Amino acid sequence: MTHLQVGDKAPDFSAKDEQGNTVSLSDYKGQKLVVFFYPKASTPGCTAEACNLNDNYDRFKSLGYAILGVSADSAKRQSNFKNKYDFKYPLLADEDKNVIEAFGVWGPKKFMGKEYDGIHRTTFVIDENAVITDIISKVKTKAHAEQILPA
Repeated sequence: MTHLQVGDKAPDFSAKDEQGNTVSLSDYKGQKLVVFFYPKASTPGCTAEACNLNDNYDRFKSLGYAILGVSADSAKRQSNFKNKYDFKYPLLADEDKNVIEAFGVWGPKKFMGKEYDGIHRTTFVIDENAVITDIISKVKTKAHAEQILPA
């Protein structure tokens, strides 16, 4: 789905998080970053994925990773999602889809026989120099941290 490949520079982005703070790729210069795109806050698959990453947050942090969740939900919906599950990382409210489209994760989907446009659940692992080192498009929502971190 995405046009980006391992070895590409991550797209520069700026978007508001759930609290209205502007978050940019440059904020993470010099550290590794996991950017995970999910279709909709508080739905079962997205909750499982976000909670799995949150449960492993200390492990990510100890290995030098920051985590950033992105969906097209409103800041209020993202804030409710984050507060309900006590996520330790920011959630971008990318309502205008600038970040989503920059990473190429918006497009046609099928669900229960219906076709529609939406976010393809995809995770990008970005190194200290803003280079993409991994792209995970077949996300295991309940075991996503294991797909990202070395065993």
